[in-house]
Amino acid sequence: MASTVNLEKDNAVTPQKVIEIENLRIGFDDVDVLKNLSLQLYDGENLVVLGKSGSGKSVLIKCIVRLLVPNQGTIAVFGENVNDMTRNELSEMRKKIGFLFQSGALYDSMTIRQNLEFPLRRIKKNLSKSEIDAKIEEVLENVGLSDTLNKMPSQLSGGMRKRASLARTIVVDPMIMLYDEPTTGLDPVTSDEISALINEVQKKYKTSSLIITHDIECARATANRIIMLHEGEVYLEGNIESFEKSTDPLIRSFFKSGKQ
Repeated sequence: MASTVNLEKDNAVTPQKVIEIENLRIGFDDVDVLKNLSLQLYDGENLVVLGKSGSGKSVLIKCIVRLLVPNQGTIAVFGENVNDMTRNELSEMRKKIGFLFQSGALYDSMTIRQNLEFPLRRIKKNLSKSEIDAKIEEVLENVGLSDTLNKMPSQLSGGMRKRASLARTIVVDPMIMLYDEPTTGLDPVTSDEISALINEVQKKYKTSSLIITHDIECARATANRIIMLHEGEVYLEGNIESFEKSTDPLIRSFFKSGKQ
């Protein structure tokens, strides 16, 4: 289960918003994919964004890292408006964000070691070779892949490739993790293992995570808080218990089926 994160606002503790989105709208061919969407990701939490295929989940995280530019609205990461950033500012912001793509996006022509070395040498330029080697060994051990160092991605199973992709993402110590359908295409046992890893990353690396999924079991296992999208808008926000107890027909059908 996901670790407990206190999001209560009181005089003693005010959670920091690491991502704040206000009135986001983006569309293609005159059709809105997201409309008037607002949400916040707080420091140290796992926020699951749930919804059927086509509800705009993946578009949302692409807007956060400015792979897509919205038609209106603001996206602030660590208090800075992403859409106002210069190229250099955007590059520096992206270094603080780990993006686990749905496909994994490993470099097929590189060994697992080389896949992890590539972002380290690009982002952590002052590390020595021994420090790079130690960091790679550490993260591979943390995802259970210590024996894959010199293997090619093609030699790994689907679940192992997903773990290797996660290792490559966390090797540069991101402050925010964006997971795009992390369990898609995996069998139930491997999906559970990936969900457990998401929680371990949150705990060990103190990350704030936004998890895009239609997988109910992944949501159950990882979420401190859930936002459900429907037709491009926030339909319901709450914890897993509030969703499971909902009498709303749409929520009930989604949670009963566990399908997209």
